[in-house]
Amino acid sequence: MPDSIKQVALRTIELEAKSINGLTDFINDDFEKAVQAIANSKGRLVVSGIGKSAVIAQKVVATLNSTGTPSIFMHAADAIHGDLGMVLKDDIVLIISKSGESPEVKVLAPLIKNFGNIIIGMVGNIHSYLAKISTIIINTTVEQEACPNNLAPTTSTTAQLVMGDALAVCLMELKGFHSHDFAKFHPGGLLGKKLYLRVTDLMINNEKPKVLAQQSLKEVIVEMTEKRLGITAVVDANNQLLGIITDGDLRRMLEKNSAIDSIKAGDIMTQQPKTIDPDKLAVEALDMLRKNEITQLVVTSNGNYEGVLHLHDLIREGLI
Repeated sequence: MPDSIKQVALRTIELEAKSINGLTDFINDDFEKAVQAIANSKGRLVVSGIGKSAVIAQKVVATLNSTGTPSIFMHAADAIHGDLGMVLKDDIVLIISKSGESPEVKVLAPLIKNFGNIIIGMVGNIHSYLAKISTIIINTTVEQEACPNNLAPTTSTTAQLVMGDALAVCLMELKGFHSHDFAKFHPGGLLGKKLYLRVTDLMINNEKPKVLAQQSLKEVIVEMTEKRLGITAVVDANNQLLGIITDGDLRRMLEKNSAIDSIKAGDIMTQQPKTIDPDKLAVEALDMLRKNEITQLVVTSNGNYEGVLHLHDLIREGLI
């Protein structure tokens, strides 16, 4: 009777996890040489492979490019039919292969060697042709594939993928690649917004409700109604922030007072409200709103009132 679906899935995960753990034995001097060679290269990293290894190569290229290591993908089959022209003098070529014996790889590798380029072989057989011809070897040997016939690339491609990630992260650390660098290459989507979108970008179209401390309650209500943000700043003659008045402040004041004609803005304002600098990241503003359980932040620069950031601004940008 065949194993249950759950058993097959669990066995697959266990085998692949074991293959990843086994990679720790291959983080050796050769791996370090590979990282240093790529980091010191004046050219790009050209990553090549055939079959499933070519798919992994494309993912490795995408990761490297997004983390500051200029890379291009070159399919091993296309390379020997004209695409080899993309390899420049200072480039390093990383060839990914499980067996290291694929016909296309055996044609490609010596051609690159004749060009004088460094070849890094990421290979699952250190006795293979590719391993012997490579300048540097990154070992990705696995005991067996998760495939029941030990044929379909599964654990081997997982090992290649993880080793590619290890290369990319080491290069990031070596180059001092930080979040602001990452943002340059990820301007689109939610990830990009989290990395580059700032408070000033969100509040730019908002009204800037404000009153002076000596203005009447009627003037406060008119200002809040016109600007429709549920809040107004209270400022002095130099536009320095003194406090804020919210819809909630108005309701609580009206519940407690019957004589409201003499009440001024300064009498009911909340002093020392939560503020944020316009150059702060929008995600920092979101964190402040959540921690303080509020829906607005007053934006100030050196105490000078700049405007209001509302929770709805963050929702519109998809940050929530």
